[in-house]
Amino acid sequence: MTAPVNLTDTFQAERPRLLSLAHRILGSLEDAEDAVQNTWLRAHTVQDEIENPAGWLTTVTARLCLDLLRASRRRGELPLLADALADQQLAADEEFLRREQVSRALMVLLDQLTPTQRVAYVLHDLFRVPFDEIAGVLDTTPTNAKKLASRARQRIAGASVVETAQTSDWRVVEAFLAAARDGDIDALVGVLAPDVVRTAAPELLPDGEAVTVHGHRAVAGEARLFADRVDVTIPMVVNGVPAAVLAPGGRPLARIMFDIVDGLITRLDIAPLVPTDQLGAPAQ
Repeated sequence: MTAPVNLTDTFQAERPRLLSLAHRILGSLEDAEDAVQNTWLRAHTVQDEIENPAGWLTTVTARLCLDLLRASRRRGELPLLADALADQQLAADEEFLRREQVSRALMVLLDQLTPTQRVAYVLHDLFRVPFDEIAGVLDTTPTNAKKLASRARQRIAGASVVETAQTSDWRVVEAFLAAARDGDIDALVGVLAPDVVRTAAPELLPDGEAVTVHGHRAVAGEARLFADRVDVTIPMVVNGVPAAVLAPGGRPLARIMFDIVDGLITRLDIAPLVPTDQLGAPAQ
C-alpha cells in the first residue's frame, strides 16, 4: 500500500532534521541513516493511526536511537579505532560535521552521557522538543525527563572548568597541534623539550612504528607525518588537565596527555580513551 501523500511529504520535509537528530544521538552518520530509514519503514505499518506525522517521526526516530545506544552499552562495545573504520565512512562523518557545522568537542562530550541523558539533552537543548514528548520517548515522566536533560547540561557545562594555574598550558597544547597540522618542524621543536619522550599504545600506531620515541627532532618529525590525524584532534580537558582528544568524524577514539614544564612539553602519552576518563571542553 502506498503511504498517504501527507505522510510521504512530511517525511521528505522532516528527513534532514531527523537525520541531524539521529546523528547527534548516535554519533555516526551511517547509524543515523539506518535509524531514519527504519522509522520510515515503521510508518508504513501504522500509517492510518498517525495523527501528527512530524511528531510521530521524531518520537520513533529518537526511540530507535535510544534502543541502539542501550544495546551497544549492554554489549560493552568500545569505539573502533580510526584504522578499523572504512575510509568512506569516516569521510562521510567528517563531511556531515562540516556541512552541519557540528562541534567536534560537543560530539565527544555527548558520548560521555548515559543513553537517556543524551537523548533528553539532544531532543530538548538541541532540537527544542517539549519535555512531555521526550517523556514519551524515554517512557518516563516529564519531570524526570527534565532532570535528565538538566544533569546532561550540567555535565557538559561543568566539564569545562579547569584550574587557573593550568590555563597557561593550553597555549602550549594548542601551539603543538597547530604546528603539527601545518607540518612546521621549527614550531614543533619550539614547544618540545630537547629530551621529550613520546609513548603510545601499540594498537594506535601503524605497523612498525616505535612505541617510544625520544628527542624533540624525532617527535617533531613524526608529528608532521601524522598531520591528517592531528587535523581531527581537539584540545580538551582529560581528567582535569589540558590534553587533546582524537575524534575523527566526532568519534572519541584516543587521547594525548602532555607533561609540560616551564612552557615546554616533556612527555606525550597517546592511549585509547577508557570509560573512566573524564572529558571536558577547554575553558574559554
